[in-house]
Amino acid sequence: MLLRLTLLFTVVPVFELWLLIEIGRYIGTWPTIILVLGTGILGASLAKTQGLAIFHRIRFNLSQGRIPTQELISGLCVLIGGFLLIAPGLLTDLTGLLLLLPLIQSWVAELIRRWLGKKFKSGDFYIKHVIWGKERVEDDES
Repeated sequence: MLLRLTLLFTVVPVFELWLLIEIGRYIGTWPTIILVLGTGILGASLAKTQGLAIFHRIRFNLSQGRIPTQELISGLCVLIGGFLLIAPGLLTDLTGLLLLLPLIQSWVAELIRRWLGKKFKSGDFYIKHVIWGKERVEDDES
């Protein structure tokens, strides 16, 4: 896990920097800066409006006595997408914008559902209980 995080936080910024330099060479410095700022501003406004819409859907489902599973995953996608849009760079902006699309959110929800299903079936899923400051890890067999 540490190796993956190290690669994520070193390789992605280096690739972003390389991509920005290459695009800057092709279209110029100021158009590149405007492109990065524009995607960030557009994405942030989309994340805000979608986040509020998801919040209202969550409240509605809860008021109807339903568990808002899809809405919670969509909210997670919007949150991560918003964070990616804040980060400078075109690859992170593109990924953040994609996470704001409902089709991608449904796809992510399906991936999470399959991943959790495999964890439950393999018995590799555990619950960490914290009782009065003491951690205890138990298998989820109950």
